[in-house]
Amino acid sequence: MAKKKNDSTPVQATVTEKRFSWQFPIVKLRYWWFAISLLIIIPGIISLFMHGINQGIDFKGGSVFDINFSKQVSQGQISTALESIKLGDSQVQMTDATRSLIKTKALDETERDTLIKTLEEKVAPFDHSSLKEDKVGPTIGNELKWDAITALAIAAVGMIIYLSIRFEFLYGISAIIAIIHDVLVVLGLFSIFQWEIDSSFVAAILTVVGYSINDTVVIFDRIRENSEKLKRGDSYEEMVERSVWQTMGRSIYTVVTVLIMLFAIFLLGGESTRIFSLAMLIGVFSGAYSSIFNASQILVEFKLWQERRTKNIRLGKSRA
Repeated sequence: MAKKKNDSTPVQATVTEKRFSWQFPIVKLRYWWFAISLLIIIPGIISLFMHGINQGIDFKGGSVFDINFSKQVSQGQISTALESIKLGDSQVQMTDATRSLIKTKALDETERDTLIKTLEEKVAPFDHSSLKEDKVGPTIGNELKWDAITALAIAAVGMIIYLSIRFEFLYGISAIIAIIHDVLVVLGLFSIFQWEIDSSFVAAILTVVGYSINDTVVIFDRIRENSEKLKRGDSYEEMVERSVWQTMGRSIYTVVTVLIMLFAIFLLGGESTRIFSLAMLIGVFSGAYSSIFNASQILVEFKLWQERRTKNIRLGKSRA
């Protein structure tokens, strides 16, 4: 049995090389990957400070109408009717074939009456007794933002603790830096292009964080397995390089299948899922990039720094 296990190692390496004959040095080019990330993140941070995020009704506050029409209607019909009265940014979500949830800016009495009349004339009549109206204040939006920030902070601390126990502390810090990278990429691009965000954006950010850490843990797990086989004089950088390529197939297949699904939702899902799917598309792609090209490379930098620090301490002791 031991012989078979030893024989399988070179075969696996050969298969990996054949499958990825286009292999290139990832670890040695790590400063290029860091530079690419900074080229996206820095303009995004500048835009966040200068322009902020284009917040939707869920954050700024506004009016919400729950309308049950007398016949089947489409999201496009309602959106066209709303555009005709120029209420600004509005959101339309179909809850079933005849029922719709409409979110607009805060309306006064005249604008509210105009909206109701336009919907009845251009979309379909509805029973006024079943109409549900509500106003969302900016206070709720602020609470939502702080809840999201709190959730991210708790998740970050929890992941550092988990990764420190499963691997070691430097793994946890490297993973969190990669996650911050993904969040900043999504926030930055939404700020640069001023795409409007709603409550689904928060869900997308939290989902991206979960996806990114999962992909990173897979690579870190292989690095840990290979690091246990390191002998004196072996290169830590070469071991990480090998580990990244050994998990490359899994990373590529996962991200491609997820992106295909998200792209389909973005194209066919309608307005109600557009923001969520767009944030997820950007976040998943960024998460795959950071897991492969950033997280493990940051770990290498930490390890090399740790080695230099240990050497300097030993040299200082020997001189003393």
